Amino acid sequence: MNDATIKRLNEINREFYRITAESFDESRGRSWPGWEVLLPYLKLPLTVLDIGCGNGRFGVFLAQKLGADLVYRGMDSSSALLERARAALSGLEARLEHRDVIENPPDTGEYDVVALFGVLHHVPGNWQRQEFMRALAQRVAPGGYLAFAVWRFYDYERFRQRIVPWPSDLDADPGDCLLDWRRGVHALRYCHYVDDAEHKKLIAATGLAEIITYRADGRTSDLNQYSLLRRDPA
Repeated sequence: MNDATIKRLNEINREFYRITAESFDESRGRSWPGWEVLLPYLKLPLTVLDIGCGNGRFGVFLAQKLGADLVYRGMDSSSALLERARAALSGLEARLEHRDVIENPPDTGEYDVVALFGVLHHVPGNWQRQEFMRALAQRVAPGGYLAFAVWRFYDYERFRQRIVPWPSDLDADPGDCLLDWRRGVHALRYCHYVDDAEHKKLIAATGLAEIITYRADGRTSDLNQYSLLRRDPA
């Protein structure tokens, strides 16, 4: 995938979240069931880096399930969603940063947990996704975890029906799609379908140890595919 396409697809997604911030926030008011599987591995005190944190619901989930003895850092490209996160996380030690993590991944700090949920399908380019995962793995402290999930949207007819024709002036990789949004406003978002083979490559790119991989969420409890990876203790 060429650089011009990568830039354009990222612009499409920034515009998508600008247009849909209110309706997207309403559709993401609850925690994902798949997060429950992670809890036995997480012990307080905890430092958390939430990449693409949106409205901060993963931080809220951790505080409700584990207690408030955690330091939370969230990053997102949507200022509107970050405002909602700031209100939701007001009782925590939370630092929120307006940042396009795809163009500018975090490059400092180490954390007990690095979380990446609902983001990888927005990263354009096969090589770029692997580099993105390598960069995030560097932010995991010794003995810490990288938890990520990929959206398996193409497995379901209801999402395939939302795919619109790919623009002729844009390069594309297998699995690249543009999906329409059907809640209140019209908008398009770029989404890449990560299959099992690519999922394994993304795990390998991190250099971390795979602890568990599983499917969860959605009507059929398999909408997202998760992996929990661990850095060896120092």
